[in-house]
Amino acid sequence: MAGFARAGVLTAVLLLMAVPVAAAATPQARQADPSSTQVRLPVGQTWEWPLPAPFRLERPFVAPAHEYGPGHRGIDLLPLADAVVRAPAGGVVAFAGQVAGRGVLTIDHGDGLVSTFEPVDAAVEIGTAVARGDHIGRIAAGGHAAGGRLHFGVRCQGDYINPLLLLDGVPRAVLLPCC
Repeated sequence: MAGFARAGVLTAVLLLMAVPVAAAATPQARQADPSSTQVRLPVGQTWEWPLPAPFRLERPFVAPAHEYGPGHRGIDLLPLADAVVRAPAGGVVAFAGQVAGRGVLTIDHGDGLVSTFEPVDAAVEIGTAVARGDHIGRIAAGGHAAGGRLHFGVRCQGDYINPLLLLDGVPRAVLLPCC
């Protein structure tokens, strides 16, 4: 009888050890790492900021640990002057309308790149071709970002990436002396 009990305990231990290995192999358990995402823009194409200067980056991109995990799948920008929203790159408006009571606008840039803006009062309609820098709307009320801010997200092949990877003219960090 003691042999059966030991065999049962050994079986339970082996099963418990196998569960994390199997879970790690599933797509839902893969780690999101925006630094490893290879983003290839067409030759000569750069993206520009969706707001005219001056503005302030209020909330950075925070990659989720897994597909459904918490994170911040974009950046929040606070305009310090005009609240006009511009196309960061050329593409076609894929969506312009209300989602959960807030204005959302999405541009398909081709090659698996899609940008999303909210809250926005769209100045363009679905199917409109836009060029880099074109006026596409104004910041509206609502959304998950604090009032008066623009949430700007980018997906590459369906996965959210840090928009800063695509933007032209990202300011260089400067280290200041301590104390």
